[in-house]
Amino acid sequence: MADTTQYTDLLYEERDGIATITINRPAKYNAFRGQTCDELIHAFNRAGWNKAIGVIVLTGAGTKAFCTGGDQSAHEGSYDGKGTVGLPMEALHSIIRSVPQPVIAKVRGYAIGGGNVLATLCDLTLAGESAQFGQVGPKMGSIDPGFGTAYLSRIVGEKKAREIWYLCRRYTAREAEAMGLVNKVVPDDQLDAEVEAWCREIVERSPTAIAIAKRSFNADSDNIAGIGALGMQALKLFYDSDESKEGVASFLEKRKPDFRKFYK
Repeated sequence: MADTTQYTDLLYEERDGIATITINRPAKYNAFRGQTCDELIHAFNRAGWNKAIGVIVLTGAGTKAFCTGGDQSAHEGSYDGKGTVGLPMEALHSIIRSVPQPVIAKVRGYAIGGGNVLATLCDLTLAGESAQFGQVGPKMGSIDPGFGTAYLSRIVGEKKAREIWYLCRRYTAREAEAMGLVNKVVPDDQLDAEVEAWCREIVERSPTAIAIAKRSFNADSDNIAGIGALGMQALKLFYDSDESKEGVASFLEKRKPDFRKFYK
């Protein structure tokens, strides 16, 4: 059953054991603001504790982007929501990991910044050939401590994770698949059918067995949540600095940032 009335920034659908959560801000390349994060947390709780749901799909509206992270127009010194940095990122990351069902990221277009972190956090990631992955934090005076860094390194390896964050390059869907960030890449026009097929297989499996497996996988990396909480406190202090504010200002003014003049 589709529900497009309860949320402002999301579309939500439940059908045949599959819940689909769609970030519905295509004009903003599906960047999230505080309200988006609050709605995502609500939607994951709604689907996650519904025993009729066997798998959750997270995706973005349109063809240009899965998600491009925090909406910079809502970040003039601070974001517009709850949480340590004005976005409830710790709570959002936690709910993706804590729901008992597998969460599949369905990626078309850009999965950049915080969007790349969401794709990383999902249990499985399926991508169309148009998908592009990467980080922008050090280009913007930001960083994602915890799962965005430490957990990423478990998936792609320390050297590649450091490359992703230090250089802020973009990677094609095929490159992301080769490094282990993506499970499978298909032509864009086949992505919906491919995700549907994976979902159908999962829904047929024992939900209790899958829930235990997910808990077991998570147990090995749950300490990263503590790293992230500490990192978010440091990030709040960083966001108050002129160096970090230069990243946002340069983005809004469409110019190259000059971070080093503030690094003293």
